[in-house]
Amino acid sequence: MNNDSSTTTDKFVNILWEATAAYREQNKTRPQPEVIVNALLQAETSAKKQHLTYNFDSLVGQWRLCFATGTKKAQKRGGIILGKGWYVPQFTKIYISFSSGSTEDVNRGEVGNQVQLGSFLLKLTGPAKYLGKKNLLAFDFTQMYIHVFGRKIYQQNIRSGKVNYEDFYSQSIAKQAFFAFFIVTQDFIAARGRGGGLALWIRESSL
Repeated sequence: MNNDSSTTTDKFVNILWEATAAYREQNKTRPQPEVIVNALLQAETSAKKQHLTYNFDSLVGQWRLCFATGTKKAQKRGGIILGKGWYVPQFTKIYISFSSGSTEDVNRGEVGNQVQLGSFLLKLTGPAKYLGKKNLLAFDFTQMYIHVFGRKIYQQNIRSGKVNYEDFYSQSIAKQAFFAFFIVTQDFIAARGRGGGLALWIRESSL
């Protein structure tokens, strides 16, 4: 597996380190959003040129969303272009988590996505599978939970539970939501979503 050691001298990596450190320390002196977007695009291009690959274990853990971009339809050629990037407000805690499954397949596991505002927490969970050669992580959400003051008050199957784990693993990734990761370090990860947007997360345990 290749890792971030081959790119640590690149300027774009230093910019991302600076951004995540400033966010973690709640430092107001952060790189401007357009600088982060450019650094993410450079990291993505570099990963493709170097054919960097990461294994699923390097993603296992809980990560807090730090920075993201939207997308908008381009007026010409029917494509999409990146919208402006933005730092997630500190009072809004958005996490994504990955855990290994109990099967012998090291590329299967579970994904969790949660949003916390004060005492209110909404969490979605479901199956995940990883295509290491392409750094693609496909996922689906099949369960929803709501917690208030740390107490679970609601749990429900999504889509009436029609999509189960085995159905998910047999489906083509072309029909599934996914993230294409292009930089993975001990402290932060970044990926492009199926919709075209970019996202940067920092490891929750380092907060």
